[in-house]
Amino acid sequence: VQLQASGGGWVQSGGSLRLSCAASGSIVSVNVMGWYRQAPGKQRELVATIDSGGRIKYADSVKGRFTISRDNAKKTVYLQMNSLKPDDTAVYYCGYNTGWGSGIPLSGYWGQGTQVTVSS
Repeated sequence: VQLQASGGGWVQSGGSLRLSCAASGSIVSVNVMGWYRQAPGKQRELVATIDSGGRIKYADSVKGRFTISRDNAKKTVYLQMNSLKPDDTAVYYCGYNTGWGSGIPLSGYWGQGTQVTVSS
């Protein structure tokens, strides 16, 4: 499985960005995809995940501001990020794992990461 993420960049506080992640390869029908992020000096943390049944999990810090969605036909997951804050600055990683669930382990599949920078 390969994951290609895009859409990161620089934005001012209060702005919006949309991340996309396209999966290719041996994708199984039951899976979970989503986004984690890692800021300098911090551990990687879950941002949002969505499984193939449409069940969604968000980090408390992004609820009401970020929206995750997926297009199963395109094998693509999206993250719409609104009302961005400087604390959202991080490298965002797209992940994929087989089976049901709301988390993606480090042993899952990961994209290359895309930088999101929010200036105050």
